[in-house]
Amino acid sequence: MFTQVKRLILGQPLLSHHAEDEKIPKWKALSTLSSDAVSSVAYASDAILSVLRDFTRSGVFIGAAAAAYVWSIPVALMICTLLVILVASYRQTISAYPNGGGAYIVAKENLGVNAGLVAGAALLIDYVLTVSVSVSSGLENIGSAFPFIMAHKQSLGAVIILIIALLNLRGVRDSATVFAFPTYAFIFSIFTLIGLGLWRAVTGQVQTAPLPVPSSFAAVPLILVLRAFAEGCTALTGVEAISNGVQIFRPPADRNAKITMVWMGVILGALFLGITALAHLYAQVPVGDETLISLLGRTVFGGGTILYYFTQISTALILFLAANTSYADFPRLASLLANDRFLPRQLASMGDRLVFSNGILGLSAASMGLIVIFGGETMRLLPLYAIGVFISFTLSQAGMVVHHLREKEPNWLRSLLLNALGALTTFVVLLDIGSTKLLQGAWMVLLCLPIMVLFFRKIHKHYMAVGRELTLVGKKPPAHFKKIKHTVVIPISGIHQGVLEALQYALSISEDVRAVYVEIDPAKTTAMKEEWVRWVPGVPFVVLKSPYRSVIEPLIKYIDDVEECSHDDVVTVVVPEFVTARWWHNVLHNQTALFIRAALALRRRRVVTSVRYHITGR
Repeated sequence: MFTQVKRLILGQPLLSHHAEDEKIPKWKALSTLSSDAVSSVAYASDAILSVLRDFTRSGVFIGAAAAAYVWSIPVALMICTLLVILVASYRQTISAYPNGGGAYIVAKENLGVNAGLVAGAALLIDYVLTVSVSVSSGLENIGSAFPFIMAHKQSLGAVIILIIALLNLRGVRDSATVFAFPTYAFIFSIFTLIGLGLWRAVTGQVQTAPLPVPSSFAAVPLILVLRAFAEGCTALTGVEAISNGVQIFRPPADRNAKITMVWMGVILGALFLGITALAHLYAQVPVGDETLISLLGRTVFGGGTILYYFTQISTALILFLAANTSYADFPRLASLLANDRFLPRQLASMGDRLVFSNGILGLSAASMGLIVIFGGETMRLLPLYAIGVFISFTLSQAGMVVHHLREKEPNWLRSLLLNALGALTTFVVLLDIGSTKLLQGAWMVLLCLPIMVLFFRKIHKHYMAVGRELTLVGKKPPAHFKKIKHTVVIPISGIHQGVLEALQYALSISEDVRAVYVEIDPAKTTAMKEEWVRWVPGVPFVVLKSPYRSVIEPLIKYIDDVEECSHDDVVTVVVPEFVTARWWHNVLHNQTALFIRAALALRRRRVVTSVRYHITGR
C-alpha cells in the first residue's frame, strides 16, 4: 500500500544510467538555481526602505524622512556593484571547478578542512533560512492582496514547503519544468511594472515625488546607510547557487553555467534597481502588512486590475519556489559533507528518483521549524539572513585566490585580481552585516557555526574510529575459520507454532538449547511445564522468577550468567515472533520481542536472531 502511494506521488524509480537524462538546459537551470536570487527583489528594497522608515519614526535622526528615498538609490547602486563583482568572481570559480565549486569544496581544498567546514555550515544555515524567508515573504505578498491569508501564515507555510519538497522528490527535471513558469511570469510582471511605472512618471500621468537636492544626502548618519546596505544585501543571497550546481547543466556544463550566471546577474540587477527607482519616484515605503511591490502595483496598475493581481500572485509563487534553490543545493552540499564523513552517511545516498531524498526531507523539517518559531514574519527572519552566505562568499573567494597562486593556469593573474576583489568586498560587507545585525539576531547564526563545526568533527571522529576497527589493511587472511559453538537461549511466553519453528532453527545450529520462561503468574507455571514436556521433552525448560513482574531484566541477567559460564562459546538468543497480516494488527499485540532485541543490541558477543512466523489472518 505504502509503495503504491509513493509511486503515485513521486513516480516510478529511475535507473542509475538515466542520471544524465536528468540534466537540464540553461532556461530551466535559470529558474531552478536563480529563483532565490531573482525573487529577493520582492523584499530587498523593502528591507532598505524599512530601515530608513524605522529610523525616521524613531525621531532620533532629524531630516531622515526627506532623505529616506534619496539614500535608497545609492545603496541599491552599491549593492548592484557588488553583484557585478560576485558574478565575475563566481564565473572564475566555475572555470576552476567545472564539476561544482561550492564554497565548501573551494575552501576545504585551498584553505583547509576547518575553513571548508565553516563555509559548509554557513551555507547549510543559509539554505534553511532561504526556504523560510522565501515562503514567509511569498505569503506576505499574496496576503497584501488577500488579507485573510495573514492569519494562517504558519500553517500555510508548512503546507507550501511540503508541496515544494514533494515536487523535488520527483526529480530535478520534473521540478525544473514546474518551476520555470512562475519564474518567468514573475520576471515579466515586474519588468512590466517597472516599464509602465517609468513611462507614466516620464509622461507625467502620475504624481511623482520631487527630486531631492544634493544637500539631502548629508542629513543621514553613516550608521543608517550601513544598516540599510546590510539589509539590502539580502538581494545577493543565492548568487553562488549556479556555481554550486554546475552538475545539473547539460554539456558543456561549465560553459552553460557561466552563461546562466550572467543572465541571472543582469535580470537581478535590473529588477532590483527598477523596483528601488520606482519606490524613489513614487515616494513609496512599505507600511504595515503591505509590501512595496503591492504598493507600487496599486499605484501603477490600479488596485483592482488584473495586472495587479497577476503581479502579486506571480511574486508569491516565485517566492515560494525560490526555496527550490535551496532544494537544489542543500541536499547536494549535505551529500558532499556526508561523503567526507562529516554528516551521517544516509545523506549521501540518492533516492530512487535520483535525488538526495534524505537531504530534501531534512531541509523541509528545519525550514518548517523556523517558520513556526518566528511566526512566519519575514522581517524577523531577515536579520539572521545573509550573514551565512557572506561568510561562504568570503571563504570561497579567498580560496580561489590561493587556487590561482598555486595552479597559475592561463590568464591566472586576471582571475586572481577578480577573486581578490571579490574576497575583499565580501569581507567588508560581512563586517558591515555582522556589526549592524548582530543584536538583531545575527548572533544566533554566529553561535550556531562553531556548534555545527564541532558536530561535524564529532561525526568524522566516530566514522574514523569505526573505520580503524573494521579495516583489513595490513592484516593477513585467516588460514581457516574456527567453528563456533553456540549456546542458544529461546525466550518464550507460551507454546505455539512460532515457538516450535524457532526451536527447530535453534536445534539446527546447536545441541545446547534452552527455553527460558519468565514467571509472572506462578499459577500458570505448572501448566506450562507440563505442556512443554508433552511437546518438547528433550529441551531444557528454565523458569526465571520475577517478583517485580519484569520480563526483560531477569532474562538479561540469565543471559549474562550463561555467557559467564560458557567461556569461548557464543550466546545466541533466538527470538520467536509472529508477523501479522495487517500493519495495524501490531497495535493489538505486545512487542516483547522488539524490547528484547533493543536490550541486547549494545552487548558484545551476543547474536540475536528473529525467527518469524507469518499469520495469514484467515
